[in-house]
Amino acid sequence: MRLSTRVAAAAAILPLLLGTAACGGEKPVSTAIKPAPVTTTAAPQQAAPVVYLNRKTFVPAMTAAQAKLKSWRLLGRMMINGSPVLTMSGLQTTRPAAMALVMKGSAIDGKTARVVMIKNTVYLSVPGVSPAGKFVKLAAGQTSELRDLVDTNDPTKNFEALGPALRGVTHTGSQQFSGEKLQVYEVTVDVAKLLKAQGKKVPAGAPRTATYVLWMDSAHRVRELTFEFAQVSVSMSLSDFDKPVSIKAPPASKIVRR
Repeated sequence: MRLSTRVAAAAAILPLLLGTAACGGEKPVSTAIKPAPVTTTAAPQQAAPVVYLNRKTFVPAMTAAQAKLKSWRLLGRMMINGSPVLTMSGLQTTRPAAMALVMKGSAIDGKTARVVMIKNTVYLSVPGVSPAGKFVKLAAGQTSELRDLVDTNDPTKNFEALGPALRGVTHTGSQQFSGEKLQVYEVTVDVAKLLKAQGKKVPAGAPRTATYVLWMDSAHRVRELTFEFAQVSVSMSLSDFDKPVSIKAPPASKIVRR
């Protein structure tokens, strides 16, 4: 099964989304000065403006934020020309590095695929690859796609790739989301440099740059993330940060040999 060129180009960037979506940026640094006691001769001092992230501080801030996170829940969707082609839901943990995903949509022939990853082992339940309800057990190094999937759960590798590819970071304002005030950033990356840093080839149809829009909460976490190029758009939301999560391998009775 092969994805279309446009979907393949988007899929090449998805590991970065999965690996960094929950990392967030640094909490805006407040330089506010406490007002001096009010007297008849001096007025209270005004709070200084909040300082937001920029191109120089963005990646270090993400690295520091990621080190604090243990787990999160994600929901994602890929669309072409406004029509959904892939939906994704699942859980990720960092200690230990693990992932459990369910994917559905026309990008995988309208089927449902399940992926469980624990450290360097991947379990796949995909129509045409494994019998219904069964998983194939694979080592991460067997294919480049599996290596990419495992690297998804290694934020350090993703950050190392993001650094040289980063072209710009712009704070565009704030928005209310479910009663929270979120800071909005636009982050532009050089796609070729990003993929090169990850040891990947640039797929046909990939854009020269990709711009991510991130909505960050006050706890340094990304709550929403989107990007779009050509007729392809990808969106992802993150929630349930650091809640107790246990991702386990399928039982032996559910595993078949390839």
